[in-house]
Amino acid sequence: MPKRTRYQQGSVQRDKRRNGPDVWIFRWRELGPNGKSIQRNTVIGSVADLPNRASALKAAEALRIDANQQTPRTDGRPSTVAELIEHYRLKELTENDQGRKAHSTRAGYQCYLNGWILPRWGNHRLQQVKSVAVEEWLGSIKRARGTKAKIRNIMSALFSHAMRYEWTDKNPIKLVRQSAKRERIPDVLELHELQALLERLAVRERTLVLLDAATGLRVSELLALRWDDIDFESLEIRVTESIWHQVLGVCKTEASAKPVPMDSYMAEDLLRWRKACAYPMEGDWVFASPRMKGKQPYWPDNLMKRYIKPAAKKVGIHKNIGWHTFRHSFGTILKANGEDVKTVQELLRHANSRITLDVYTQAVTSHKRAAQSKVVQMIVPNAGTTKVQAQTGTEA
Repeated sequence: MPKRTRYQQGSVQRDKRRNGPDVWIFRWRELGPNGKSIQRNTVIGSVADLPNRASALKAAEALRIDANQQTPRTDGRPSTVAELIEHYRLKELTENDQGRKAHSTRAGYQCYLNGWILPRWGNHRLQQVKSVAVEEWLGSIKRARGTKAKIRNIMSALFSHAMRYEWTDKNPIKLVRQSAKRERIPDVLELHELQALLERLAVRERTLVLLDAATGLRVSELLALRWDDIDFESLEIRVTESIWHQVLGVCKTEASAKPVPMDSYMAEDLLRWRKACAYPMEGDWVFASPRMKGKQPYWPDNLMKRYIKPAAKKVGIHKNIGWHTFRHSFGTILKANGEDVKTVQELLRHANSRITLDVYTQAVTSHKRAAQSKVVQMIVPNAGTTKVQAQTGTEA
């Protein structure tokens, strides 16, 4: 039977600080999961804001009510964000629960939890996390908007988890405003750049880059392909798994697991690679590493750093190239060809078209530049007589 607790008045004490003004501290006790009493404390405010004890006691009243509303934690329910994170990890981020999140997603969540959320909010009680405070904290972080949006989304997932278990009746993160719009538009390759790069690469890297740029596969999906995933008769690629840091898991989203069309030229390219590679049997990785005796695919970062980036520089490409560059380029070329958003979304296997529009069609391509120039020349007929060339590459 849960141990009954009497109404707590708590205590308010003035605490000296080495730097800055003294602060008022509210202290109280609560039962832990093992039934033992645990002392908790929180800062009410500084003496600059609360100049006397009477004002501090008044400010502590809401905290006192909140402390007494808490159910004794003999049932193991979390009261702090750190305890909630521990429960969330056990239920949502375990290796055994591969059906919900891809391995790369789970690893990313762990990084954000350990690097950002735990250090700042771990000691806070769930009821102490306020929308405005989280919003101001996110605003102070010197990181890209996408990173801050990810932190916000993971915090929201934590509180949704708490609501599901009826540990709280609200999610304060829902009211936190945070733009996910990119501050920096990702680089894409023009057609002539892709062609020059493909001509420079050896057969292994050429096949990888062509497959990536012509299908938009994520690199985790690309390297998880086995030869029996390639249907040379129906010209389709079955995407059933993903691999990240050599850990095999599910695809990133449900839409990711849909089959991908394969052009006949690309099929011929894959057949050439199959004849040249050391592991061409059904069930073998398409890009199996001989160093690992075919038991693992190649490490993508090594291929990019040692072969693809140097080849790009040799053909005059000075953009920031990564594996996702080819996926970005695929989406941008599709849009430049006049394909409708729904088709682009399905080929990229996005969960919704908003992602397609927001991420993959922002770059200023030669196609967009030519289209805009046509409009200018219609408005100003003599506009074509004077031209300033757009600067590309890096400055000398």
